[in-house]
Amino acid sequence: MIMPTYEEIKIGDSASFTKTVSESDIYMFAGVTGDLNPAHIDEEYAKKTMFKGRIAHGMLGAGFISAVLGTRLPGPGTIYLTQELRFKAPVRIGDTITATCKVAEKDDAKRKLTMETVVANQDGKAIIEGIAVVMLPAQAG
Repeated sequence: MIMPTYEEIKIGDSASFTKTVSESDIYMFAGVTGDLNPAHIDEEYAKKTMFKGRIAHGMLGAGFISAVLGTRLPGPGTIYLTQELRFKAPVRIGDTITATCKVAEKDDAKRKLTMETVVANQDGKAIIEGIAVVMLPAQAG
């Protein structure tokens, strides 16, 4: 896959990443981050919560935004500067989620992009919405 240069990227361009969330994804994320919240790893506990069962870490879903930004659009070399997130619904084991990033603004002087970020489940329901600002290094492309 050939990545676009900053100059080739246009407002409205978008890219996506899709993954089905597995139980092992949740356990690995918990192990790497140290977030052992029982809402994520203890089914008996989670059954008693408002979600009535285990849910994935919100940041696991948000991490798929990073996958888009770092590998698809803008792509390798992208530097993450900020990310605003609004968590709208849970991700459950077996959900297939798609993170999509769309170019909303370009700052040519600083080589920065403002990206609309959405993570949706297999039903098209937005589970995470936000805005990211990223910068492309001069050698990117």
